[in-house]
Amino acid sequence: MTQHIQGQGRHQVTLLPEALDDFVTEDNPVRVVDIFVDGLKLDALGFVRVNAKQTGRPGYHPATMLKLYIYGYLNRIQSSRRLEKEAHRNVELMWLLERLTPDFKTIADFRKNNSKGIKNACRAFIDLCRQMQMFTDVTVAIDGSKFKAVNSKQNNFTPQKAKDHIARVEQSISNYLEKLDKADSDAQPDANTELTATKLAWLKKRLSELQEIQQTVELQQDKQLSLTDPDSRLMKTNNLNRQVCYNVQTAVDTKNHLIVAHEVTNTTDRGQLHSVTKLAQEALGKEDITVLADKGYYSRNDIKAVLDTGAVALVPKGDTSGADRKGLFNRSLFKYDQEKDVYICPAGNELQNRFTSVEDGLEQQMYFNCIACRDCSQRSKCTTSKVAVRRIRRWVHEDKMEVMQARLDASPQTALVRKQTVEHPFGTIKMWMGATHFLMRRFKNVSTEISLHILAYNLKRMMSIWGTAGLTSRLQELYG
Repeated sequence: MTQHIQGQGRHQVTLLPEALDDFVTEDNPVRVVDIFVDGLKLDALGFVRVNAKQTGRPGYHPATMLKLYIYGYLNRIQSSRRLEKEAHRNVELMWLLERLTPDFKTIADFRKNNSKGIKNACRAFIDLCRQMQMFTDVTVAIDGSKFKAVNSKQNNFTPQKAKDHIARVEQSISNYLEKLDKADSDAQPDANTELTATKLAWLKKRLSELQEIQQTVELQQDKQLSLTDPDSRLMKTNNLNRQVCYNVQTAVDTKNHLIVAHEVTNTTDRGQLHSVTKLAQEALGKEDITVLADKGYYSRNDIKAVLDTGAVALVPKGDTSGADRKGLFNRSLFKYDQEKDVYICPAGNELQNRFTSVEDGLEQQMYFNCIACRDCSQRSKCTTSKVAVRRIRRWVHEDKMEVMQARLDASPQTALVRKQTVEHPFGTIKMWMGATHFLMRRFKNVSTEISLHILAYNLKRMMSIWGTAGLTSRLQELYG
């Protein structure tokens, strides 16, 4: 007789079959998903086909499909075909879906057709978190991260890339024409002549395609064209490589590390601070929040717009002048005297406010001193011009930037808090996605995908904070 644990016979008939609920423990995350979705007003959130018609073939309820997707993204299963398989063999999904087994096309169509509803469901969960008092004295960290799109670099074109491709194809056509001319002059049959003619025909067709692409690229505002996913763009990543991707912006609460707002873009971080801050304020239901961001977001107009909304922005300024490399005095060495409204140069001379001009859409005041600069012994370290003098430009709202910098100087841990807060969720979501790209194309569909990822992340984060049973209890209280 064996001493190992024995299994039950596969053909053994039981008198009283087990209930499916017995296979799902009380602290199983699927119970949280079930309660959360059942409490949502799906028609108000924008889900389609919530109220079924009286005629025609019945369809699956949106609640059933939303539960399936949330479960899938919680367990790193994003593919509609894999979700179909799991619905047939996964006991937890059998319990969650009440043994319903939708096919992959139905699953995929639900994600495609309910972009608005899924995004609003993500916002609804943040609203529930707000009702649980998760956001008090809110400070949020904002950052962006590049996520690969369904578009290879080979199918992304810029004017220079299109020009280079055309030049290579034209050179190949020229080479093949020379081969055909040589074969004709030799007056001897060549076994490769027919193959050469076939290649030549393909190259001419390819040349026509590339010329059309070149014309289309020139019409694009940013001079870039992606053939597979037109909304994706070629951007630099952290390792200085270039990938065709989207830039996903998030605002993360520094206390509980919940993603309170997000937005999908295809540009750099600069200029995104105000829009993401507005989304965070709407999600949190308050304007007096503190916003942390890195120097990639530093834009004076953008920061002023954030301050005008009632938020406090803390964004460090990067030095891109290059004066140090040229052996010149950096602008930071010129100190502003607010009482006299003058700048004190490194040589101790005063630069007066001469006039106001508009440059790059900013109203700026010009400070300089012609007499002092002309006779200054440090002139060679201040400017390379033999005629012009050193001018210091000051934005008319520069005092707000100086107040922000004073706050940053008083809180040196701000950069570390931002990094520890906002970068971890990106790493977690990318780990869940695996070494792959978005499954869908275009802004609308990619936004749906990232909303599901963020909803799953926030659910798992709340289960870590409250515990599965605790979160279940709190959701039941809120839903009444």
